[in-house]
Formats: sequence, C-alpha cells, structure tokens
Amino acid sequence: MAFLQCEYHSDVLGRACTMNVLVPQKAATQIGMTSSGASGRTEYPVLFLLHGLSDNHTIWMRRTSIERYAAAYGLVVVMPDGGRSFYTDMAEGYRYWTMLSEELPQIVRNLFPVSSRREDTFVAGLSMGGYGALKLALRCPDQFAAAVALSPVTDPRSWFTNPEREPMWEELKRVFGSADRVVSNGDDLFTITEKRMKSASPLPRLLQICGSEDWLLPENHRFRNHMKNIEYPDYTYQEAPGVHCWEFWDLHIQEGLRFLMEGRQ
Repeated sequence: MAFLQCEYHSDVLGRACTMNVLVPQKAATQIGMTSSGASGRTEYPVLFLLHGLSDNHTIWMRRTSIERYAAAYGLVVVMPDGGRSFYTDMAEGYRYWTMLSEELPQIVRNLFPVSSRREDTFVAGLSMGGYGALKLALRCPDQFAAAVALSPVTDPRSWFTNPEREPMWEELKRVFGSADRVVSNGDDLFTITEKRMKSASPLPRLLQICGSEDWLLPENHRFRNHMKNIEYPDYTYQEAPGVHCWEFWDLHIQEGLRFLMEGRQ
C-alpha cells in the first residue's frame, strides 16, 4: 500500500484541508505484508473512513493497522478531517456535510484511481464517525452501497436533554442548533431511515457493532430496535465484549472490511 498525506482545497469550507489516503500498490518484496494492488492503473473500490469526536484524519493510521487490513482487499481508503462537526452543515460553523457528501467524493475521484460505481463505494467510522457513516450511506444511497458503524452515536437529538451530556450542550447548539433542527436539517437517523423505507432509492447494507460495556450502548439499542420495527432489510447488529476504545475498533474494523468487500456485487 502507498500512504499519502494529501493537502487539498475545499471550496465548500473555503479553506485548505487534509486527508490521509491509502492506495493499493503491487509489491513483491515487502516482508510480512500481503499486497493485492494491480500492476497498472485501475479503478479500485473506495472506503471513506471517518474519525470520532476527539480525533482527526490521522487517527486511524495511528491507532489501528488499517493499512495492513485494507491491503488484502485492494481497497483505497480515504480518511478526511471532519473536525468536531458530527459531519453536519453546522448551525454555527462550516458545512462539513456538504463537503463530505458532495465535494469530497468528486475530489477523490479526480485525484485517485477509484471507481465511481455505487457497488464499489463504502463508508465506515467510529463513534461520531459511525454516526457520519450511517448518515452518509442513508442520505446518499445512490452513491454508497454499504456502511459500517462501530460504537456509533445514533441519537444526537437526545443529547440535548440528557444530563450526562450537559457539558456539551453549548457545543451541540453550535453544531446542530437545537433538537428540532436535528430533524429538520436531515441529521436524525430515525427520521432518515423511516423516509428511506418509503422511497424508491436502493437501500445500503448496514453493519452496526457496539461493545457490551460501551457508554453509547443504550442509544445503540434504541437504533437497533427502531431498525427492527421498520423492518429495514440488509441491516446487521452485533454486540461484543468491549468498551469505547481502540482495542475494540482495531479488532472490529477487520470484520467491517469483510462485510463491505464480501458483499460486493
């Protein structure tokens, strides 16, 4: 795999941005590394891999072996910086949702040898990034075939009234505006999935994994129960021993990659 630290300009955000990118490279002499890159330029499947609230575009490379895991699949992995935006068009701030959903995929296709086919385009993330992954796949089902959400935030609307989230209430107002705006701005996963079930758009495959001791487990259960109630097809929920930590995410991103790549059409 080739590892690139890419500086690019976002017209949507009006500033310079950074993303880390892994690109398959055919190599025969790497010790202890499997390579499935093509010998010539081709169009690779692409995974947009999103970070959590306290991190940035570097964290997946620093905390996991994502390069080694992705190499076996011949997969381009794009790791953008989403700040603390919850991947939204913020009430007071930048339009990260528009950047992520509209601008970034086009920039990536222009810069890297990735496929533009829906069947080859995926998104995954952890915590805040897991929320972003679910939202991206569900709001852009014509672009994304599947999503993996590890320990995801699933119900930010409830954070406005949760006493445990009180230290974040002012920040939540800057990001989402209000609990009602979470719905009206298209940021509520419960509302999105209900609308998606009534539409003619293709439904992305979804994998949600949460630790049995994770502090986000209650809202993961709420979303799991909601998905069962609306009978969303191609939705898998898994629970495994673990907390909100990198040991859990490093282990289960491997399962996530298998889910994404083995389900390709």
